[in-house]
Amino acid sequence: MQSKNLLKSVLILVVVALIGAFFLFDLGQYLSLDYIKDSQHRFQALYADKTFTVIAVYMAVYILATSLSLPGAAVLTLAGGALFGLLVGTVVVSFASTIGATLACLASRFVLRDWVQRRFGQRLATVNEGVEREGSFYLFTLRLVPIFPFWIINLVMGLTRMKLRTFFWVSQVGMLPGTLVYVNAGRELGRIESMGDILSPGLILSFVLLGIFPLATKKIMAWYRSRKDMPERS
Repeated sequence: MQSKNLLKSVLILVVVALIGAFFLFDLGQYLSLDYIKDSQHRFQALYADKTFTVIAVYMAVYILATSLSLPGAAVLTLAGGALFGLLVGTVVVSFASTIGATLACLASRFVLRDWVQRRFGQRLATVNEGVEREGSFYLFTLRLVPIFPFWIINLVMGLTRMKLRTFFWVSQVGMLPGTLVYVNAGRELGRIESMGDILSPGLILSFVLLGIFPLATKKIMAWYRSRKDMPERS
């Protein structure tokens, strides 16, 4: 128990130090749309010269930013499309974003879950029951609907009993459509003036419907089975 508390304290200090350094040294400027657009040709030349090194560094930055819940993931995804193209960009971003999200989930579970369990045990039990009942359908819906910030989903799911491998593969599948949209948009990076240029109301509605469909189908089937199993009235 003592070693676990020590490890937890060290992890908290490291996370706080990294997040503090990000804001203290204004590192967010390197994850801005303007910076990525201004540096596009330089990065492309570097990628042509040192392909695997650039991919490795890009993934490391993406995983670190996502695991620490730092702003800039959407811009990094656009940069992936501009640098690597649709196919390679989608694969690289998909794995980097999912690995980072899983690390954030794991950190939340390790650092916060015991504290939340002590203070909100009954409420957390209700949430766990819902996750166990709906499980991957619920997470899949949250991942597809772009109105829910991904970093909040990562942290909240860390407080549940969802298995990390389930969290990983559902997140990868659920985030894939959005990844494709942003990576594809990144190929036309010069035309993008703001993040609002990417997600139109119609596209957001499509994601919402796509995300709700599996969960709604499960609910309808459960309702139908319950009606079918009800004894007929004489």
